[in-house]
Amino acid sequence: TSTCKGPHCSFERQTCQPFKYKISFVEHRGGRLGVRRNVWPTAGSINITKILVHLNCNDLPVACRQSFAQSILGEKVGQMMDWASKRAVIRMNGDKFRRFVKAPPRNYSVIVMFTALQPQRQCMVCNQADEEYQILANSWRYSSAFTNKVFFALVDYDEGSDVFHMLNMNSAPTFIHFPPKGKPKSGDTYELQVRGFAAEQIARWIADRTDVSIRVIRPPNYAGPLMLGFFLTVIGGLVYLRRNNLDFLYNKTGWAFAALCFVLAMTSGQMWNHIRGPPYAHKNPHSGQVSYIHGSSQAQFVAETHIVLLFNAAVTLGMVLLHEAATSDMDIGKRK
Repeated sequence: TSTCKGPHCSFERQTCQPFKYKISFVEHRGGRLGVRRNVWPTAGSINITKILVHLNCNDLPVACRQSFAQSILGEKVGQMMDWASKRAVIRMNGDKFRRFVKAPPRNYSVIVMFTALQPQRQCMVCNQADEEYQILANSWRYSSAFTNKVFFALVDYDEGSDVFHMLNMNSAPTFIHFPPKGKPKSGDTYELQVRGFAAEQIARWIADRTDVSIRVIRPPNYAGPLMLGFFLTVIGGLVYLRRNNLDFLYNKTGWAFAALCFVLAMTSGQMWNHIRGPPYAHKNPHSGQVSYIHGSSQAQFVAETHIVLLFNAAVTLGMVLLHEAATSDMDIGKRK
């Protein structure tokens, strides 16, 4: 008879001799299995003998190999669930990454953020991306749809530099999806410079790669409502003080200035920044050089939009001054 329970398989058979054999497989270091045969004597039988041999996993019965793989998989999933219950983002070093992300068997996806959060690295973008990544991971961890299908992990350069070298990675932050089977494909690397690092954008990318939809829930931010309330209060106060004279509401210059501010904000890309959440600038981790202009025509930094806004405002101001000079009653010399 045979019995497979966990990583150990035992086989027993009754022979015509007055004793029986029990063979048990015991895992050893290096991924090999040891086979131990114990002989239990009965009355008047021979002495106890022990035989220990080493076999590859391919020498085992198919059922036993499957049971052994399922046991390892169950242990890995259980450990990942235990870590995820404590922290939504699992911090990994080289050993954990190789065991729980790279090594099979695995039936779960892992979203890994490769970053450099230590102060000496001076990576402002890494810290900004980490805040969004934590919001996304917590939204998944504490949602009613949470399962062991997707886990969020983080590898810091100072804790897992060997992982960066293994993947030939020389920039941070980088988001990579490791599928349950096979190696990551080109689409499994998140296009940070194109999409930005907003939690909503990363959630859409994860939905494309894993079919897992995550509803991003941000912590309450009262700064916006407070500013809006203050702004409305000021306007209401001005209207109340000038309630007997509301001619300022018909001031063409005031409305023109407000419309001009709105046009400058839209044409400079501020709405794109709000939707995509790009970094303000990019600092090269090796040379330390800061780039304010994005190298791709399909993306931009926040600083770049501010520069465009200033240029557009300067051109607009110049046109206004030219118009005023052309229509004023000043002498020709001053008008020129």
